[in-house]
Amino acid sequence: MASAAVVKHTFHVGNHTVKPLCKEQVVVAVNKKLPGPTIRVHEGDTLVVDVFNGSPYNLTIHWHGVFQLLSGWADGPSYVTQCPISPGNKFTYRFNITGQEGTLWWHAHFSWLRTTVYGALIIRPRDSMPYPFPKPYREVPILLGQWWDANVVDLENEAKTRGGANISNGHTINGMPGLLYSCARDTFKMKVKPGKTYLLRIINTALNDQLFFKIAKHNFTVVAVDAAYTNPYHTDVVVIAPGQTTDVLLKADQSPTSYFMAAHPYISTSLAPFDNTTTVGIVQYRNASSSEPIMPVLPIFNDTPTAHKFYTNITGLSRRRGYKPVPNHVDERMFITFGVGLDPCPPNANCSGPRNTRLTANMNNISFQFPSKLSLLEAHFRGVGGIFTEDFPDNPPVVYDYTNATAAAAFTASEKATRLKKLAYNAVVEIVLQNTAVGGTENHPMHLHGFSFLILAQGFGNFNRETDEKKFNLVNPQQRNTIAVPVGGWAVVRFQANNPGVWLMHCHMDLHLQWGLATAFVVENGPTASSTLPPPPSDLPRC
Repeated sequence: MASAAVVKHTFHVGNHTVKPLCKEQVVVAVNKKLPGPTIRVHEGDTLVVDVFNGSPYNLTIHWHGVFQLLSGWADGPSYVTQCPISPGNKFTYRFNITGQEGTLWWHAHFSWLRTTVYGALIIRPRDSMPYPFPKPYREVPILLGQWWDANVVDLENEAKTRGGANISNGHTINGMPGLLYSCARDTFKMKVKPGKTYLLRIINTALNDQLFFKIAKHNFTVVAVDAAYTNPYHTDVVVIAPGQTTDVLLKADQSPTSYFMAAHPYISTSLAPFDNTTTVGIVQYRNASSSEPIMPVLPIFNDTPTAHKFYTNITGLSRRRGYKPVPNHVDERMFITFGVGLDPCPPNANCSGPRNTRLTANMNNISFQFPSKLSLLEAHFRGVGGIFTEDFPDNPPVVYDYTNATAAAAFTASEKATRLKKLAYNAVVEIVLQNTAVGGTENHPMHLHGFSFLILAQGFGNFNRETDEKKFNLVNPQQRNTIAVPVGGWAVVRFQANNPGVWLMHCHMDLHLQWGLATAFVVENGPTASSTLPPPPSDLPRC
């Protein structure tokens, strides 16, 4: 077995001028790259990243999907595990990569800066532990993004009062919009050799859009999602929500010419306008003719059946060494509803909602309020009161026909609070995530920090334990850190709280996170030194 290494990177975060579309724009970027640097490590390595914030904004970096075992101080969500790195200051993220292989990513976790502050995090197996599939000829990160010809911090501030986000101007593949956009300057190109197999590490970094992804006349074999191996699943289309990753094998087995890879949104709600543009890259065979690339036929924007088929047909690779079976007992059961509603306008603010209200989002009718004086983790570690309470409810306050728009209309108001759920160390937690029609049904990508969860089942309508529990996959469920809960439907997830700290769970559409679609878990220390969260690093930023 290869020995573990210490992998070091330096992130210089600052303003960078780019012009992917028609307008030159100053953005915040890492090392003047868009996307930022790709980090490559092996399982068992220690990653050390010095982050210098030369931007005009507060900043944190989140290592999306990394378990952060006993290193919760490095997780990164602002005001949850740390206060932001203020302009002109630095912070060093140091953590071990333990028990994980595959594709993850990193991104800013303050304001909407992750629109341009993001990059791939690739975890390869130890040298003596090959992939559970034939070794590919090459590995290619495919980072799907979303672009605005505007300052995203200004857009976020505007959205807080206006109640919605401006439609983006386009989508990108590895930072490039592609030649279908007028005045687009760059198109991503991938050159392939006939007969060779490529591993595409697909990451959806978009701020608010789920995406369909295809390559003309080619098929994929899904072999991993969210850094967890899967049984091979054959498909010609990938559906991927913000925050998710999907590893697919692509065989270059078509005529030696050029083909477009393309992505456009999967939109599950009809209540708001959206960016209906398509980003493209080019897959070019060696010695290809100079003909126009062939375009794939993407699903229609609201093709929920195709999305649901993809999400539900994936199963976990249970024969993989180290695979842990589904816990057969449950210590904590939670039923969490979520939706979008209306709140009274704050004093001295202008709100554009009905009767001077603003849009809000909630879980079990609580709209999450982030602290500003101290991070949740530090307040928990030091026993500082008044920052949060440990009384997030296990169930919604009222039982009703959740996905019925008429019934849901009475539940638009919510409480603004910082209420967390306390979990004993090693407790097995099962959560029913129930979409509601409050504000309209929508497919929400729910992300859990610090853990991956097993997806036991998902479906449409209201969850019914008597009938739906019979559908649970307790043999080889897929494992993810971000689940796209079906529009007007539900999902059941299960995880073991074996990592002490404070861990955020939230919608990975940043517009909904801004409105309060989040909560957090406080996981207690275990009985030994090896299950106890260490003190914070000496350079942890202060609020």
